[in-house]
This record gives sequence, C-alpha cells and structure tokens, in this order.
Amino acid sequence: MKNRTVIGVICMVLAVAVTFAVAPLVNRLTSDTSDTSEVVRLASDVKQGIQITADHLGTVKVKTDTIPAGAVTNPKEIIGKYAASALYAGDYLTAAKLSGEANTASDAFASLNGKKVAVSVTIDTFAAGLSDKLENGDVVSLIVVDKNSGKATIPGELKYMKVITTTTAGGIDQDSIVKNEDGSYEIPSTVTLLANTEQAKLLAKYEDNTTLTVALVYRGTPENAKKFLDKQDEYFQNPEADAETDESVVSADAGQSDVIRGANDIINGKADYYNVEEAVNNG
Repeated sequence: MKNRTVIGVICMVLAVAVTFAVAPLVNRLTSDTSDTSEVVRLASDVKQGIQITADHLGTVKVKTDTIPAGAVTNPKEIIGKYAASALYAGDYLTAAKLSGEANTASDAFASLNGKKVAVSVTIDTFAAGLSDKLENGDVVSLIVVDKNSGKATIPGELKYMKVITTTTAGGIDQDSIVKNEDGSYEIPSTVTLLANTEQAKLLAKYEDNTTLTVALVYRGTPENAKKFLDKQDEYFQNPEADAETDESVVSADAGQSDVIRGANDIINGKADYYNVEEAVNNG
C-alpha cells in the first residue's frame, strides 16, 4: 500500500514537470519560425512634424499575422520622413503616419513666399478651439457668430483653411507644448491659419465684432488636404461657384467619405462641427 502511494506521488510530480517544463520546451524547439517577420516600430515618442531618425526606431520579430496591414518593414523607407501626427513608442509605422515634408509652425513660416500669409485669431472658449484637438495641418472651416444678433455663418472665403499651429497664452506652439508637473497641458488661446490677403483682412475684421468657432473638415494626408485648399483657392477665382467639395476629393483615403458628408452638413447648416470630429475618429 505504501509503495503504491509513493509511486502515485512520483507520477503526479512527473505529470506536473511534463506539463509546465518539458511540453513548453518541446513546443519552442519544434515550432515553425517561418510565420514570424521582422517589423519596424518606434522606440520612442515622436511629436508631429519631427523628422524621424534611426535613433527613433527599433526592430522586433512578431508573428506575421499580427502585423497591421500596410506596416513598413524597411527602416530606409522611414528614416528622413516626418511624423504626420503625434506618434508613440511601440507604434507600427504606415505610410499614412509619415509625411515627406515637415509640419511644424517654424517650417510653415519658413515656407511663406508672399502668395499667402499667416494670421492668428483668438479662441474665446475651449469648445471654440475644437476642445484642444486641433493639429498642425488640419483643414478647418471658420464659423462666424455675430455678437449682437447671434447669427452663425460660414463665409465662402473661410470654408477650407489650413491650421499652421495653435498657441497658448504663454506663446508656446502646439508642437512644443510639454506637460505641466501635474500632468496637465496649457490650453491654446489662438489658432494660426494659412490665408490669402482677402482672408486675412476678413479675419481681422471678424476678430473685433464676432466670435469664431473652428470646425474640423479634414485630417489626413497632405496630398488630400491640398485638394481642399485648392477648392478654396478656386472660390476666389469664381465666388459664384461656391467652394463645395464632394466625396471624390479625398477618395484616396479609405473611410473619409463620412468626413466629407459631415463637412458639407456643417457648411449647409445641417449639423454641428462635433459630428465632423466624430466622423474623423470613426474614419
């Protein structure tokens, strides 16, 4: 009886050893390594508009079926490009997250050549500045609210404008803002826009007797953002045409049709600007 008990205990110990030690070892030795791939990921956070260097990158082997579609696997296709938006350590990099040109305020100012100017307008409330969600390169509409009558309109001259940056009351641009000691951020008080001279004069006029609310129209690739801005330029050549945009303008970006419908709803007075923000997030 005693011998059977000893044998039983030994068998149980062996079973546990096989389950937790031998079996995993065998699995590792016999697993097929051909289903893994080496992929590039960020090793550190990168702010929007910052040029990506080799120091920002790291490579890791992961299961091939876990790699997101479109993830770049060759570091040479990334180094020298700029972050199209804020990126974080551990992020996989895709073409949509990269840009061939810088997008910082300094770069935008340096690119001014006399054809357009930079002009800042006041953000009177947290909501008027899109709840601190504006990013450099966004395409926005300006909703003008008359302080006396309360009437809200989106002038044809201000339907599609490019955000250069937002700036805090302390003069810190969006791409240079850092966390406070308590983890909070200073809220922007102005938004700087790329404008032609007519737009700049109009904005200066509205600054005194109206309030301005920013409505997000498009956030995405520089190529598609330019299509909106080109539509706005066409308005000044032919104001009667009105700078309407249809879904084909950003057809290169999958999932952006909801954004365009939301933008046109705003322009036509059928929706508020928060619907556009929601469409962008869902897109």
